[in-house]
Amino acid sequence: MANANVLFRARVPARRLKKAEKILDRLGLKPGDAFNMLLAQIELRNGVPFELTAEPRLLSPREQAEAWTEALGAY
Repeated sequence: MANANVLFRARVPARRLKKAEKILDRLGLKPGDAFNMLLAQIELRNGVPFELTAEPRLLSPREQAEAWTEALGAY
């Protein structure tokens, strides 16, 4: 039973999924792959792999572009 799979369903905004799928496709991944990677990181870190805060910090357009370029490479 250790290798048993379960079907996990979630509601997400269609526009968000479509945008994410385009990015994931460039990385050679499917949404299910990304979700499995997220769950693996949660398991490894015993928490979410990013900062959660009640104090939102908005990035400037330049900061957003730099973060995306660092994460995904240049377009």
